[in-house]
Amino acid sequence: MVVQAYILIQTEVGKAADVARQISEIEGVTLAEDVTGPYDVIVRAEADNVDDLGKLVVARVQGVDGITRTLTCPVVHL
Repeated sequence: MVVQAYILIQTEVGKAADVARQISEIEGVTLAEDVTGPYDVIVRAEADNVDDLGKLVVARVQGVDGITRTLTCPVVHL
């Protein structure tokens, strides 16, 4: 079963569109959109397991220039 999550991202001023574009090219990211509100970009991502999801966020997503903070929200099926 695939692990899915939403990643809420805050960016430097004026960087949201560029961050969303760069993140959309990362393997494992299924959607990346710039939005308004307390977060600037919302990403939907998936990985084979929680460890791989963590590696995706820390090694790939957080490495994108212009990101100041991320919050990862794993999807649960209750």
